[in-house]
Amino acid sequence: MNATQTLIALWTLVVKEIKRFTRIWPQTLLPPSITMAMYFIIFGNLIGSRIGAMDGFSYMDFIVPGLIMMSVITNSYSNVASSFFSNKFQRSVEEMMVSPMPNWVILSGFILGGMARGLGVGLIVTVVSLFFTQLSVEHPLLTLLVVVLTSALFSIGGFINALLANKFDDISIVPTFVLTPLTYLGGVFYSISMLPDFWQGVSMLNPILYMVNVFRYGFLGVSDIPVGWALTAVFAFIVVLFTVALFMLERGRGIRS
Repeated sequence: MNATQTLIALWTLVVKEIKRFTRIWPQTLLPPSITMAMYFIIFGNLIGSRIGAMDGFSYMDFIVPGLIMMSVITNSYSNVASSFFSNKFQRSVEEMMVSPMPNWVILSGFILGGMARGLGVGLIVTVVSLFFTQLSVEHPLLTLLVVVLTSALFSIGGFINALLANKFDDISIVPTFVLTPLTYLGGVFYSISMLPDFWQGVSMLNPILYMVNVFRYGFLGVSDIPVGWALTAVFAFIVVLFTVALFMLERGRGIRS
């Protein structure tokens, strides 16, 4: 395939993925916005008024960036995991594998589709948050960069999950037992400076902590972790996982019996 054909193939796959989740928007876009609104009401207004300030900001202002990032992470991951596994289950992925389309295009198409949903939901949650607080963005470019990178990272993670899954139940194991605990323990609702030294060290092993803190720094200008270090970690995770996913796809892992 020449460059033009490759771009057309990539664009077609991305459009297909976007149409897939927008066609069922009451299941893909509406529930996250309602869930996050409940977080804003319960944690931000009711509990936050009793907690008081966190790192010099109201509790509502402190948790908003974390909740936006949480919605981006979960939706980017789940979109790719469910979409690619559905293609595996229907055996339509085999048609893509035998086509002239390069494997990196297949991988990139699903990743971009997952990013579209993750960033779309993140935008919706951001709009919802405006009903509860006034957002100020200290570092707009950094904020945009980290949310795009995070969406890409967890889209790749969802792709790997779908490759390894053998049945529909398998695509819910990682989100339930790994992704959700890491998200809640990633500094969304608290500053790790509140933890004892030992648990601060343990928290540093959580990759989501880096993303949430850089994103919060973009909004508020405060972070528990050096921003440069955190961005480097996110870039490294993306490179490693993309390489692993492409290698697995090239080998037909989870596709060829």
